Amino acid sequence: MFLANPCKLSRSTHFLLSIRSFSPANVLSRPCKSLYEMFEPSGYTDSISRIKKALHPNVWSESVEMELDSLNIDLNTYVLNQVLKSLSNSDVAYHLYWWAESKPNFHHNHFTTKSVISLLTKEQNLGLLTEFFRRRKIGSGYQFHHSVYRYFIPGYVRAGLISLAIEAFEELLGSDWGIVSVDYNRFMGVLIKNCSFHLLEVYYDTLSQYGFCLSAFTYSRWISGLCEAKRGELVEKLLEDMDKISLFPDIWACNIYMDYLCKSNSMNEALHFLQSMVKKGTDPDLVTYTTVIDGLFNIKRFTDAVHLYDEMIQRGFIPDIVNCGALVFGLCNNGKVEIAYELLMEMLKLGVKPTVPIYNALISGFWKMDQIDKAQIIISFMQRNGCKPDIVTYNILLNHYCDKGMLDKAEALIRKMEMCGVHPDGHSYNQLLKGLCKANQVDKAFEFLSDHMEVGGFCDVVSCNILIDAFCKSRKVQAAYRLFKEMSYKGIRPDSVTYSTMIKGFFTVGHYTLAEELFDEMPKKGLTPSVNLYNIMMHHLCKEGQYNQTQKLFSDMIARGISPDLVSYNTLMNGFRFHNKSNEALALYKDMRERGVMPDELTFRFLIDGLLRDGKAKVAYEIWEHMMENGITLHKEVSERLVKAINLENK
Repeated sequence: MFLANPCKLSRSTHFLLSIRSFSPANVLSRPCKSLYEMFEPSGYTDSISRIKKALHPNVWSESVEMELDSLNIDLNTYVLNQVLKSLSNSDVAYHLYWWAESKPNFHHNHFTTKSVISLLTKEQNLGLLTEFFRRRKIGSGYQFHHSVYRYFIPGYVRAGLISLAIEAFEELLGSDWGIVSVDYNRFMGVLIKNCSFHLLEVYYDTLSQYGFCLSAFTYSRWISGLCEAKRGELVEKLLEDMDKISLFPDIWACNIYMDYLCKSNSMNEALHFLQSMVKKGTDPDLVTYTTVIDGLFNIKRFTDAVHLYDEMIQRGFIPDIVNCGALVFGLCNNGKVEIAYELLMEMLKLGVKPTVPIYNALISGFWKMDQIDKAQIIISFMQRNGCKPDIVTYNILLNHYCDKGMLDKAEALIRKMEMCGVHPDGHSYNQLLKGLCKANQVDKAFEFLSDHMEVGGFCDVVSCNILIDAFCKSRKVQAAYRLFKEMSYKGIRPDSVTYSTMIKGFFTVGHYTLAEELFDEMPKKGLTPSVNLYNIMMHHLCKEGQYNQTQKLFSDMIARGISPDLVSYNTLMNGFRFHNKSNEALALYKDMRERGVMPDELTFRFLIDGLLRDGKAKVAYEIWEHMMENGITLHKEVSERLVKAINLENK
């Protein structure tokens, strides 16, 4: 019998229903204590002991069964249940249960059945559990007590046997017991834990029609599961349903949903939900505010983020390090360093102790704004407050010195780091190396790499790329190539940047063959050329008049999954116009638009010029009209030729 919202039924109704469900077939399955269980006669102790002794091998066999048959004891449910509860082997318990079933005038009750199920579930013996479940029901009219299903259903779900869990729940629904809210919530709980979201919706929609309600706890876990599975579209409906019965998610679920909204950039919804939390009595905590503030920074709503911080303070919250970090990092990363500094000063008054990374964010921000004095003040302040500058702090200073060409200060800072125990890392040395190269001190940079960085084990592919690039820009391509060759001996594998730099360097000094060889070598080394490198190669081939090779290279780029850019199309378009390939140029023009690459003035100039060279003035005129629609003006010389060609055709 299925009970509609049994949690609201009166006591008298429950009593009438219990009488209605009384039948000889299920009376023994009721969880009532028998007289045997209320009083334990001494004779039963002997029977229990003798059965245990017969089961001593802890393995069921024919000999064990024969020994039990020979005991000639007065078997009852109390004796059997005491033995079952003492067993540690579910297989033995299972066979003992059915052995007792075969005895004349013996009838199992709820306790013996529950003891077997409990052991089978505990040992995850789901094969025997399923067999027991089916065998117990077949032909006998036996009905399990509803508490037994609380063993079956979670056990099946944990084992991934969802269909059996559903079958057990459906049977409970159709039984004389019916279900109560606790059964419904537990079943939904195990489905949530198993992420069976489709089944959750089916049962939720079905049972809601009969007045069954989930608890706030179950709703909260469901909402959390949906958000973690990135299926938050159903959450809004659940929140509406909860509101109808005056429920609201707990703070844990609220924070998970808030995180989902913020990561989805649904900040208006997040702010609305924040207000709902306040109204519904689930007060936001620091995690809630930090999540929303961070989300607002991600979409650059700085004013809203600061206002929300002010609201948080007005509500009596004291910022913690995470909250402080979210504000400072968010503001500094977006150039709002002054505001970050002011807020940090306020937090210091509230007793917040910033960490070194928070100070570093401010120092870096002030350096970028060229407010050197303020950056130095922060460094002094953090040291006075017991925060020692770390490697990141020193690298911020080093980066600034190198960018500004203050190499003496940069070298002095490196020496200071080495002396005060803050050991420079690869990034530190590469910054100094880049600074030397930027100041055209390439030979000194090479000396620093060889004598200092290599000895300390800090020379890496980034270091080599910096120096190779500097050599190439100084037209010392042979020196760059020697370093390129030495990289493999140093155990450093050249990357795409290394190859690209060397290829461009060879083109600069006219070593085209070496450049082409390096380009062909890249796929063999497992490296994919960038679109920029493809453009350089295509430009070179066009200059050499190798237009077929240029076209092949363009096709190869697309085949490798590299999207051509405007330069790629213009390079190929330029080649087509000199070889009377106006049809290919038109196809290329169509392709670039389909790929979302917008033509520029150069594209139209090359295309129209090529069409005019092929005597296709009308087509050129149509392209010119499209060009004008896009607000682009045609090159004067090509425009004059187009007008003359159109006038000639109209005569």
